[in-house]
Amino acid sequence: MPELPEVEVTRRSFVDRIVSSTILDLRLGKPLRWPLSISAQSLVGRQVLAVRRRGKYLLLDLDEGLLLLHLGMSGSLNFSPSQPVAGPHDHMDLVTTQGVLRLHDPRRFGAVVWAPSEVSPQAQKLLGHLGVEPLDGGFDVAEFGQALKKRHAAIKQVLLAGHEVVGVGNIYASESLFMAGIRPTARASRLSRPRVAKLHAAIIQVLTRAVQQGGSSLKDFVNAEGRTGYFQLEAAVYGRAGEPCRMCHTPIRSMLQGQRTTFYCPTCQKP
Repeated sequence: MPELPEVEVTRRSFVDRIVSSTILDLRLGKPLRWPLSISAQSLVGRQVLAVRRRGKYLLLDLDEGLLLLHLGMSGSLNFSPSQPVAGPHDHMDLVTTQGVLRLHDPRRFGAVVWAPSEVSPQAQKLLGHLGVEPLDGGFDVAEFGQALKKRHAAIKQVLLAGHEVVGVGNIYASESLFMAGIRPTARASRLSRPRVAKLHAAIIQVLTRAVQQGGSSLKDFVNAEGRTGYFQLEAAVYGRAGEPCRMCHTPIRSMLQGQRTTFYCPTCQKP
């Protein structure tokens, strides 16, 4: 599933090419998770002013309203001067004066939604519950610690929920907890201030590194230029069950947490 780094990498791979373009057509395939909420034809003639990211959503700011795009479980975007004939898993072609942005999503969990503004009910239904962005300078360690004190669930589950900090999905939660030396099952409310500080720093470091490496291409993720990511090649625990820990050589373990597989080192990560 594309997580925050993959969505940010995707944004960076086409933002400079689509900004200032004018929409010529919007072609939609099979229905996705939510309806567009406006007729596709009504977007013709609108200009793309910016492309931002909020959590795992991409926000295309138009001169009137915005488009919210989500890649779902296995979606990807491709931006090219032209596109081949759409296949059965190509569900959106945003045709602009500077190229065509295509959403490819085999599982159809992605989304293309128009909203009149970011504070409108349509947008807030999708964005209103999201926590603090970890990479924009507003992720405060003291506030993070205060928020965790109110959460009695396992810290891995709290991170995945995204209410305190957004975008720390399964891969990067496992990696951040390893870097901080915290067992995924540790209760969030019981983490000491020093451990919270380590986790806060680890989240920023892991996500920043993942963006630098182009994200993680575990199955089929590619950015809007068709390039894969490489962060998975340097993962410390994720996907390495049974392999020796890179720090202490203890075999990495895996377990299910909330129907997601968690990876951890039983020696380096303390309860």
